[in-house]
Amino acid sequence: MGLLTYLKSLFILQLLMGFVFVVSGLIINFIQLCTCVLWPFNKQLYRRINCRLAYSLWSQLVMLLEWWSGTECTLYTDQATVDMFGKEHAIIILNHNYEIDFLCGWTMCERYGILGSSKVLAKHELLKVPLIGWTWYFLEIVFCKRRWEDDRDTVFKGLDQLKDYPEFMWFLLYCEGTRFTEKKHEISMQVAESKGLPRLKYHLLPRTKGFTTTLQCLKGTVAAVYDVTLNFKDQQTPTLLGIVHGKKYKADLKIKRFPVEEIPEDEKACANWLHKLYQEKDALQEHYHKEGSFPGPTIITARRPWTLLNFLFWATVLLSPLINFAYGVAVSGSPLLIIGFLLFLIVASVAIRRLIGVTEVNKTGSSYGNPEAKKQN
Repeated sequence: MGLLTYLKSLFILQLLMGFVFVVSGLIINFIQLCTCVLWPFNKQLYRRINCRLAYSLWSQLVMLLEWWSGTECTLYTDQATVDMFGKEHAIIILNHNYEIDFLCGWTMCERYGILGSSKVLAKHELLKVPLIGWTWYFLEIVFCKRRWEDDRDTVFKGLDQLKDYPEFMWFLLYCEGTRFTEKKHEISMQVAESKGLPRLKYHLLPRTKGFTTTLQCLKGTVAAVYDVTLNFKDQQTPTLLGIVHGKKYKADLKIKRFPVEEIPEDEKACANWLHKLYQEKDALQEHYHKEGSFPGPTIITARRPWTLLNFLFWATVLLSPLINFAYGVAVSGSPLLIIGFLLFLIVASVAIRRLIGVTEVNKTGSSYGNPEAKKQN
């Protein structure tokens, strides 16, 4: 075990894994671009192909969580709910407290066969992020600027386009709008008090417009809303960098299924329903902090081998020529080639670190509660 931990800490191995992810991602993005010619003739074939291309990229990140770090994910729910996973279109409501909350969600998507078709209401800035934003663009992800007057037409059009999606999808909503920090929480609770709403201890005040609009637009397509409350054992604060270093975490996810028929159709009543839901989520988090677990039965689903096999495929294809090239540079004795290769490694490591930085709490770039930033936007 000590040797394995040491190997996971080696920068060169982490760099090689990053190289595989980046280069395979660029190849996948190019193939996605080529599939655009299918859209006018067979939109559903285009979508099915892109679901599988996206799976080939996203599953590499899931592999890091499941196989590299060995992180465990325990579900707190009933078997009847689990039996519906991957068999219906659903909206997922997830608390936004951790750098890897999306990765835990993707892990569940992978285990139930819908990773490639998973959707999210994403902030517009992510569209410019290489690999992530580009892949999402081809997957018809709905991007928003979080200003309703600017987003209205884009959101309605994007959601309407998903009504005939050929594969079951989970549509993720971070109703809080941004990741939780103490500063944002303080500002959020000031807003809650001004609106006469109860204070939340572990969440920001949910922004109801995104939820009510998504539910309205996907009515007749989405069968249920899954409320997911995430926390980690032993008050761990997981990071994507920790995952890359092979650190193991223990994630607990409390999941409750709500058939859409049980959610009010009226916009105001639906917004009130969401506020009540977040009060219940807050109570669940309070229980977790006191007891170290969520209430209810637990279900542990086994990781599947496909994420590991997919990564090994890309590693075999991409690392063999890289290693041969590195060997050729080393034996050439050419200072120019060696310096050039070292510069390539430095640039690659910086690029990978910047990609990881997209998930970091203190680098999310949110203007939440910042009047000056909002004016500039």
